[in-house]
Amino acid sequence: MMMNKLCEQSVIHPKRYRMNKVMIKMSPFLVFFFLLSTEGAEKKPNFLFVIVDDQSPLDLSIYNPRSTLDTPNIESLAKEGMVFDRAFHMGAWVGGVCTPSRHMVMSGRTVWHIPDKPGRLMNPHVLDPEKVPPDLVNHSLPAVFNAAGYDTMRTCKNGNSYEAANKLFTIRHDGTRRGGTDEKGSHWHGEQVMNYLVDREKSKDTDPFLIYYGFSHPHDVRDGKPELLKKYGATNHNDRNHIPRLHPKQPRLPVNWLPRHPFDHGHTSVRDEVSVKGVWENRDEVTIRNEMGREYACSENIDIQVGRVLNKLEEMGELENTYIIYTADHGMAIGRHGLQGKQNLYDHTWRVPFIVKGPGVKSGSRVPGNIYLLDVLASLCELANIEVPATSEGLSFIPILMGKKDQVRETVYGVYCGGGRPGIRSVQKGDWKLIKYETSKTGEKHTQLFNLKENPLEFMIEHHNPDVIASIGVKPKKHQVNLVESPKHSSKLKEMEALLLKQMREHDDPYRFWNQPSDGLSEPVLNEKIAKPAKKKKK
Repeated sequence: MMMNKLCEQSVIHPKRYRMNKVMIKMSPFLVFFFLLSTEGAEKKPNFLFVIVDDQSPLDLSIYNPRSTLDTPNIESLAKEGMVFDRAFHMGAWVGGVCTPSRHMVMSGRTVWHIPDKPGRLMNPHVLDPEKVPPDLVNHSLPAVFNAAGYDTMRTCKNGNSYEAANKLFTIRHDGTRRGGTDEKGSHWHGEQVMNYLVDREKSKDTDPFLIYYGFSHPHDVRDGKPELLKKYGATNHNDRNHIPRLHPKQPRLPVNWLPRHPFDHGHTSVRDEVSVKGVWENRDEVTIRNEMGREYACSENIDIQVGRVLNKLEEMGELENTYIIYTADHGMAIGRHGLQGKQNLYDHTWRVPFIVKGPGVKSGSRVPGNIYLLDVLASLCELANIEVPATSEGLSFIPILMGKKDQVRETVYGVYCGGGRPGIRSVQKGDWKLIKYETSKTGEKHTQLFNLKENPLEFMIEHHNPDVIASIGVKPKKHQVNLVESPKHSSKLKEMEALLLKQMREHDDPYRFWNQPSDGLSEPVLNEKIAKPAKKKKK
């Protein structure tokens, strides 16, 4: 959530986590190199994990050729590394999608098996030790890498994250920076990493490092730097009673833009949909194009900051031994399907950008992947020759990086129930994707079936409206619609419905839809705040 007052937290952890003996489980593809080493050990790789806040893969030209966003450094990573086309954040049981997404990155756990913020019970399994281990933080990303002898450093926004794990980074400089200046924007996060690398140089630190390089942008409020806003014809609009001005440099409307979502999916009144400064409830062409310009201005600044760090690593001679991962905590709508925020499971929001560059990764490669952000922990552990924590539920994507596979799973499952429940669920296998909606608040019940090969942008009948076509400049093909009512695809619908139920059961989803068996589940108990035990009176 946007904070009116910028806050920051800088921590140098008092204890550097080291072990005299580190038990290492060798992955098969690294055994060979281990045996070749004359000293019996090889230099461990470094990691630069870049995660931005609210960025759809469709914002980037490597995923969307229509995009005019200028990101030369990200494009260079793609050319020199591997692009994952199907990477997902899995979902959220709360409106602030950032929270569960970042918990999954840190813990390697699936969406119903992660903790919440302290004192909150929005995931109904939080208090079940079988589903959410009480000592999970001891097996989180920083804890595992600290124990293996890595220097760990973090900079990111405050809030909406796994605070217990965040505290374990040996060096931490967090601050919510969403302004349009160097001090108040993305440059600040870049500066923290640059200072850290300079300090390593000065101290001649040769330990391997893991850097968690997070940004507060392009999350709203998207106050970009003036020169970058000018480049994209955008303004930091703040007049609720008037729409911004149209400018020829503004990005074009997203191809799957709509002036409104065709039905109330129960999540249209959350902050991201109605309270974003500069947009509010507006979905008109001018407002959305200006907001896309602001998004681009913030994203290009992120690219600049990433480039600064990459150049420094090259100068230090560390770049060739460093794995760089570029991703986002989740995608964003910004006008797509008539939505503004992240509370949906269309591909522009459910998917995330995901690029990996590093030793052994084939340059210019591209794969479907079918990975979740929660797979990051297991994968980084394997690359570092660290035993994957037993608590991790992620799958290593190292076979993909090494060219042995092009995906790690056939089926992916998505969740959003931050508003009325059960909310929204999705399942995708091969070319087919199912999305289901149900909320007690509105009584709405909807099902969508898309063939992503034939209809990758998930066009619906509303996209065929002549006024919409005139605004976008693209006419969808006749078959590019929701296929749920098509008799021709009734068997596929039945198959995908069964697959969704299977995924919900396997992932301990505590909810069921109107046309699913109840499985004997009771209504989950949720609390925004867990009551604290009463203090004992002094005698």
